[in-house]
Amino acid sequence: MEKKLEIIRKNIEEELKTEEIIVDSINFVKEGNYHFLRIVLDKVNGIDLDTIVKATNIINPILDKLDLIEEEYILDVLSKERGNE
Repeated sequence: MEKKLEIIRKNIEEELKTEEIIVDSINFVKEGNYHFLRIVLDKVNGIDLDTIVKATNIINPILDKLDLIEEEYILDVLSKERGNE
């Protein structure tokens, strides 16, 4: 799975770079009965919900085209936690 996640990362990083969005991490996890492809994003000065939506719309077709994960999963795109700054 790590190799598949690296391929996914490489492909989405290229597209997200145009929006100055940074891929912080990608994980494939099982929680209860569900699998999640969790992609954590960041951006200089933080990332807002509109940017997360835009990024998700960029990521979705890339994942569909690559079609690397056989299991059904939920795509979970989120922002990196910044804590109290």
